[in-house]
Amino acid sequence: MTRYRPQRLVRLPDRARRAISGSGPPTAPIGLRSQPSRVDDLTAHAALALALRIGESMLAVGASAADVTATVLRVAAAHGLTACQVDVTFTSLTISYDRDDAVPLTVMRIVHTRGMDYTRLQGITDVAREVGAGELDIEDAHRRLDQVVSAPHPYRRRIHALGWSGVAGAVGFLLGGGWLVALVAAVTTASIEQVMRALDRRGLPLFFQQAVGAAVATGVAVLLVVFDVGVRSSLVVAAGIVVLLAGLSLVGAAEDAISGFPVTAAARAFEVLTLTAGIVVGIAGVLDLAQRAGVPLAVVDPSPAGVPPAVALAAAAGIAGFWALASYARPRGVAVATAAGALAWVVSSGAGALGAGPSVASAAGALLVGFCGEALTGRLRIPPLLVAVCGIVPLLPGLAIYQGLFAIVVDADVPGGLDALVGAAAIGLGLAAGVTLGEHLGRPLSREHDRFDRRVRLRATTTD
Repeated sequence: MTRYRPQRLVRLPDRARRAISGSGPPTAPIGLRSQPSRVDDLTAHAALALALRIGESMLAVGASAADVTATVLRVAAAHGLTACQVDVTFTSLTISYDRDDAVPLTVMRIVHTRGMDYTRLQGITDVAREVGAGELDIEDAHRRLDQVVSAPHPYRRRIHALGWSGVAGAVGFLLGGGWLVALVAAVTTASIEQVMRALDRRGLPLFFQQAVGAAVATGVAVLLVVFDVGVRSSLVVAAGIVVLLAGLSLVGAAEDAISGFPVTAAARAFEVLTLTAGIVVGIAGVLDLAQRAGVPLAVVDPSPAGVPPAVALAAAAGIAGFWALASYARPRGVAVATAAGALAWVVSSGAGALGAGPSVASAAGALLVGFCGEALTGRLRIPPLLVAVCGIVPLLPGLAIYQGLFAIVVDADVPGGLDALVGAAAIGLGLAAGVTLGEHLGRPLSREHDRFDRRVRLRATTTD
């Protein structure tokens, strides 16, 4: 009779056993328990108030939701608040500090958008950087922030209007027009800017401002046809509409969606649709009046003339530089934005020459601009957003968007009309994806520069 002998179990190494059993900490912890607070209530309230003001100011001048969230968390962590939650919803900012030994602190502010202002944005980010480095206490930071947000604009209103006119004139060149087209487009845009400013002072909603601006641009095209002026009216009205479209946050909405902020992205996308509907209303009203008057208007030119590469490069650089000027960037920022626009255009044109599609070529240009903006602007004391936004403005598909809108408004068989609108959306998504990826790739270099800068300042302080 054979005696039964139990088999000896083979003991696996600890690493293999953990891999099979799945033991160990989770890769993405959720529902963590709050920790006791090491900060007194007075300091916590003051730190949250400072972080909230900085975040609100950044949102008001055009910063993205990802940048606002990172800055707010960095300011709060500098004062020992490491368990904060930040919620950005486009028109509001909420910060909550969770703690185990006391009632959680939650503060919220409503954000009133003021438009792009790169000088104020740079001042706000400088304050946040110094707070994060421990160079400013809470009271000094509040005082500095008061000075930044209440400071006058670096340029007069005329220079601001000149920036928008320059954008329209450069767009006229980029679309294949000559000096006369650029001049008429610049004058038209200056008129639009003055009219919209007057309407804004009277509190008219932005939807109606967009409608009036589009009506002015289209009305100029109608007058050019009526008086038989030897100017391609399609390019004039397209240049004016591009300025209105460029102010929309289509790329910003896509960037927020890619970065993981769907609520803010949805709000910005809905705003884009609403303001675009205002443009459609303005165009439709003027075109209806022109058709009733028997004016043979054909705004869209299906065969734009080719643009020499040197002229296109100069126009792209001019669009970016004038856009920075219109957004209150200082001379150094204007120069960097001009270079960024030229660089993005060269990369996009090169990718297109190699066989890439419009969306892929635009994404390639935006990728390099986003990388340079994140990696290099810290040394120049310029907001990365300035380089990213101004650099991709020449790549925005303004004419394609206008062709699609015109096809919808007049219900005409415009070559590539509705397809151009879909292609324009693809280009906008490619620009947002390229900028976001470029910023992600350039962030390690930016952090390395910040660490080096802190070591230099610490060494200088120790020496003194």
